[in-house]
Amino acid sequence: MSRHKLVKALDLDEELDDFNGGAESDYDEVSAGDREQLRLGTIKVREMLGDESGITNQEIEDSLWHYYYDADKTVTYLLSQMSNSQPKKSKKKKTGDGKAKAIGPSPDDVVRKAQNTKKPAPKAVEQSAPPTIGDKSINGIVQGVSEITIEDTKVKGKNLDVLAEFKKSKPRNAANFVVIGHVDAGKSTLMGRLLYDLKVVDPKTLDRYRKESERLGKGSFALAWVLDQGTEERNRGITIDIAMNKFETEKTSFTILDAPGHRDFIPNMIAGASQADFAVLVIDAGTGNFESGLKGQTKEHALLVRSMGVQRVVIAINKLDTVQWSQDRFDEISQQIAAFLTSAGFLAKNLAFVPCVGLTGDNIVRKADDPKASWYTGPPLVSILESSEPVTRALEKPLRLTVDDVFRGGVQNPLSVSGRLEAGSIQIGDTILVMPAKEAGAIKGIEVDSEPSEWAVAGQNIILHLAGIDAKYLKSGDVICAPLAPIQCVTSFKAKVLAFEHITPMHCEIHKGRLHAPGRITQLIAQLDKASGAMIKGKKPRLIKPGSVARVLVEVDNPIPLEQGGRIILRAGGVTIGAGLVER
Repeated sequence: MSRHKLVKALDLDEELDDFNGGAESDYDEVSAGDREQLRLGTIKVREMLGDESGITNQEIEDSLWHYYYDADKTVTYLLSQMSNSQPKKSKKKKTGDGKAKAIGPSPDDVVRKAQNTKKPAPKAVEQSAPPTIGDKSINGIVQGVSEITIEDTKVKGKNLDVLAEFKKSKPRNAANFVVIGHVDAGKSTLMGRLLYDLKVVDPKTLDRYRKESERLGKGSFALAWVLDQGTEERNRGITIDIAMNKFETEKTSFTILDAPGHRDFIPNMIAGASQADFAVLVIDAGTGNFESGLKGQTKEHALLVRSMGVQRVVIAINKLDTVQWSQDRFDEISQQIAAFLTSAGFLAKNLAFVPCVGLTGDNIVRKADDPKASWYTGPPLVSILESSEPVTRALEKPLRLTVDDVFRGGVQNPLSVSGRLEAGSIQIGDTILVMPAKEAGAIKGIEVDSEPSEWAVAGQNIILHLAGIDAKYLKSGDVICAPLAPIQCVTSFKAKVLAFEHITPMHCEIHKGRLHAPGRITQLIAQLDKASGAMIKGKKPRLIKPGSVARVLVEVDNPIPLEQGGRIILRAGGVTIGAGLVER
């Protein structure tokens, strides 16, 4: 499955239950280029799966088509579906002799017919003054987009008052939290246990994961596999990309963003943290492990989430059974982490600590059973999560959604995107603008937490089914916005940056959510007072030391969607060198 589990599984049988197999299809044949990509993709996926998988070439091609020839996503999806999928029975009717007779082609035939064909490309969006990439002003873009019509899709909306509908729905408190910490701290196992104990994962599924992990000699990784679905992740025993899952308590609907801990995958961790309302920092309490983690990704992750606006952290001190539930060890770690986090800008009142064991479930959903843990009288982890304050939603601001993934949502929805709605609201029938491509399209359908909906508001995890726009204009990191209030695309900008490492005029990478762009710091404009933000008088700095704040000028080769107040991360040579705010 796609790494974000909130996207519906590719279940074409369900979509085609009512398909009239005898009717003439309105699909054209797949182009020669598409067939070649399917052929090459099938070879690559087959190599990754091995010959013993039992998965047919047809199933591989169907998944490749759905994920726009992305082999990694295809493998992840096929492996997650291997044991879950059950063949659907053909619809049958009784004949005169009492024997069952199939009506029309079987579902497999229908799927095969539908997936081996391709809809004609949507007609180009008509624009009275088409915006183009270049020096054209934002006013020019607005003028062109305001008169857009999407004739071929005929997407009609109900012109709802979305904010009024949202208020009437009396929504449950909802929150996204990112799980961070050093590699091997037990993040995925802890979250897998949380989902299992809340009955989001059934015992049969966990038994299957346990058997599969034992076959690979990784028996203790079964719970981690609840979130780590990728082949490479399971083989290496580490999280590589953001894994998403959802659970609900009586008070709140939560989305877990399980971030990779390994330093090689910090960009993926940044993508997850950019969607989070608060963080769960997992610490390995094992002797020597906490200390090595503190020197590793523990501090970097904490600094990154703070730089991206996260203000609340729940610290899960994990694996306390390895130190015999020592209260002294728990207190020692708590004091050190609290001192570091407060020095990094977190308020003490926004920190909460809980001792736990992810593998056994002690203090995750239930209180610890071990008598040695009786000294802890506080609530388990899930109760601390529930105590989070309601999320403030940017409902009145212009529409902003950073694209997390682009995929085919099924036969009826040839182009879909997923992401978290950061600001504004949207409904079926709305016209949207994709930046930086400056291409317009229409909203054909919306899913909120994988359920169909007529509208969505800021703070929700959504899937948009699009019409009137080609997939070539969309990629992860792009921004979907309102045509009359588009985000600017810039090739240079000033930013106020907190230095993590020494900063000089240098090449770097700019990260904002899923957006990654090569660029360079071309000028150190001024060093700033850390407390007041005022410019420190004197000569222009030649070097910014770690811990200092500076105003810098950053340039990129190709326009990227950024606006004032946006939070960015700067990295160079695989290391985070700074984080800050876009000024202009």
